[in-house]
Amino acid sequence: MSLLAEDTDVADLGLRWKPGFAALGPAFLTHLRPTPLPDPYWVGHSEAVARELGLPADWRQSDITLAALTGSLPIAGTNPFATVYSGHQFGVWAGQLGDGRAIMLGETEGGLEVQLKGAGRTPYSRGGDGRAVLRSSIREFLCSEAMHGLGIPTTRALSVTGSDARVFREEPESAAVVARVAPSFIRFGHFEHFAANQREGELRALADYVIDRYYPACRTTDRFNGNAYAGFLEAVSERTAALLAQWQAVGFCHGVMNTDNMSILGLTIDYGPFQFLDGFDPRHICNHSDTSGRYAFNQQPNVAYWNLFCLAQALLPLIGDQEVAVAALESYKTVFPNAFEARMRAKLGLADSAESDRALIEGALKLLAAGKVDYTIFWRRLSQYMADGNAEPVRDMFLDRAGFDTWLLSFSERHAQSVRSEATGLMLRSNPKYVLRNHLGQQAIEAAGQKDFSGVATLLTLLETPFEEHPGANAYAGFPPDWASTIEISCSS
Repeated sequence: MSLLAEDTDVADLGLRWKPGFAALGPAFLTHLRPTPLPDPYWVGHSEAVARELGLPADWRQSDITLAALTGSLPIAGTNPFATVYSGHQFGVWAGQLGDGRAIMLGETEGGLEVQLKGAGRTPYSRGGDGRAVLRSSIREFLCSEAMHGLGIPTTRALSVTGSDARVFREEPESAAVVARVAPSFIRFGHFEHFAANQREGELRALADYVIDRYYPACRTTDRFNGNAYAGFLEAVSERTAALLAQWQAVGFCHGVMNTDNMSILGLTIDYGPFQFLDGFDPRHICNHSDTSGRYAFNQQPNVAYWNLFCLAQALLPLIGDQEVAVAALESYKTVFPNAFEARMRAKLGLADSAESDRALIEGALKLLAAGKVDYTIFWRRLSQYMADGNAEPVRDMFLDRAGFDTWLLSFSERHAQSVRSEATGLMLRSNPKYVLRNHLGQQAIEAAGQKDFSGVATLLTLLETPFEEHPGANAYAGFPPDWASTIEISCSS
């Protein structure tokens, strides 16, 4: 029996829509409708994102909404489309790419774009089926909200819907659709596309649109003799540097930092083979497809700069001077290390800076790497040590007890003049108890495959407020089981 009444052909979600990106015209996008999926069902949803969008309180009670967010029913006021972009993938120019399985519904009056990922083929699918599978969709949904809970700029996720329709990857899997939300999904690759094809008019129109919408201060800057495009490049560089500092401080590996996966707003975007570190290994590679280690954890800051250089090349026809373009990238080299050190000082409970702080940070990271000590648990236990003075739970994590004792003495001396309660509060606000570890996601995915979505809901609750204790949930903050290290995540989704 159909979910929908026979006379229902449009869903009204109670949202007002405006042209947004679509106003740029047909050179930038193709209008098309999502491809319906049969018999959709709810897998997960975020009430926080629903409130951001302004959806009514009972938004999830309607089968019409379910169908609409699966791409099976048009939404009133929208004219869906997919965008074209290009990019460098694993450091190699890949040419034209585009939204191969993501279809934009449009932009709400509140300034948020809504996109259905996995909603079917587009002109940019390059032979793909335009679908997403349940496992990767759950991972993206949960990690989008987990990153927001950590205070890290990110795209958001309103919902995941599933269908028993088969999608073929290495083996047949269930199809799913993620409703993604962001101020903009524009990527570095959008600019690369028009620059590579020597379409300066479209390149300028895109840059003007982004500057006027998201970086208006660049129009009045005194930097670079008032060159708004150079100011724009500098602003993107600084946002990207700040984002990477947050990734590195929390132990987040993106896994596929292609230029088409880099947000022009400095958001974390496109959650594919990501991972939060378990045992600390600076050279950890979380993407099974990354055989060269290009996107290893410790390479991420350099890769981000390389990607920004590609963006600078794309913007060069507008900036007009190569030396000015290079100068616009320079602030990355100071913003990133300064932002990273500030994040690490907060993790150490240090509200001010001292010359010795860098050695204290580097000393901790070297000890963690030498013993492959669990990254998240170490920092949380160190926070508890600051609260109760009991060092044994932290000390027990190290085989090199003498090395840890020496470091802890330096840490304690640095805090000699600190107000302990203030330092504790800063540490507990900076060191999460809960992150989306691979094994936790995998357990939720396996249960969801049996139509049990309680694991998705539980993880969402914990990850939305990851710094809180959540009594009774300690199992979700414990050490990963041995089998966690055997999980392989690739670009396949």
